[in-house]
Amino acid sequence: MDQVLTLDGRAAIVTGAGNGLGRAEALALAAAGAHLVLNDLPGDAVHAVADEITAAGGQALVSAGDIGEWATGEQLVTAALDVYGRLDIVVNNAGVLRDRMIFTMSAEEWDLVLRVHLRGHFVTTRFATAHWREESKRSGGPVYGRIVNTSSEAFLLGSPGQPNYAAAKAGITSLTVTTARSCGRYGVRANAICPRARTAMTAELMGAPPSGAVDPLAPEHVAPLVVYLAGPAAAGINGEVFVVHGGVAAVMEPPRIRATFLAADHGSANGMWTLDSVAAALGPASAGEPPAAGFACEGTLALATGTIGFPGTQG
Repeated sequence: MDQVLTLDGRAAIVTGAGNGLGRAEALALAAAGAHLVLNDLPGDAVHAVADEITAAGGQALVSAGDIGEWATGEQLVTAALDVYGRLDIVVNNAGVLRDRMIFTMSAEEWDLVLRVHLRGHFVTTRFATAHWREESKRSGGPVYGRIVNTSSEAFLLGSPGQPNYAAAKAGITSLTVTTARSCGRYGVRANAICPRARTAMTAELMGAPPSGAVDPLAPEHVAPLVVYLAGPAAAGINGEVFVVHGGVAAVMEPPRIRATFLAADHGSANGMWTLDSVAAALGPASAGEPPAAGFACEGTLALATGTIGFPGTQG
């Protein structure tokens, strides 16, 4: 393996590591040489992943706990530092679903999903970045820090039956960009993936895998991108959002301005908005358009196979 693609000696935290994407990512990180701290709720699943890694010659320890708890984030970072003497990588993956239409969703269903996904990403990020910042101040220069967060196309599409999940994933994307901008000076690189993967959490949505063929939605196909983003070769990638599944990876553009309206061009005497000038500006622009959600991205739905690279690259 190319030296810039290995993670030999690096220490990585993976949340939601007991099943699905988290398990696949943990196994791939360990295969690349990383030493793992695995988090999930207490149970046999996460310990089975640790056993699988150690049986293959890797190193892994379990630090179980509720990822929404402030103490759990601190506990994970402390475990990496105490056992491995370092922390280099955080892969945030833990999540739950409580799908329901917005008009029937309970407060508990909203709070749980936001807590596990968004707060869960925050608590690990908070303690990891605090450690890397202090390490950078001590060393007088940038350190090695990698965060890979798990967002979702649900936030791009505005998934109708997932208002809690879509909101949490949009928040994770914003958290990722904020972390990238605020911590890049310390050597931290933070990126997000929007994976499609057939897991226990998505089984009802995606159905059974194809029989006798490669499953393009297997979590194992997402893991290589995660390992790459966690590695030294990705030092030049920061604050990006990828849609990834099977053999395709698309890097998303940031939001762009679609149109600009000036009050002065629409009957405003002093150049400031009035109700009449807003109507004059937006009325013609929206006439005849179907009442669909405008701030949504459905282009990723067409992704099938192949790759889409950064502007100016071939892939």
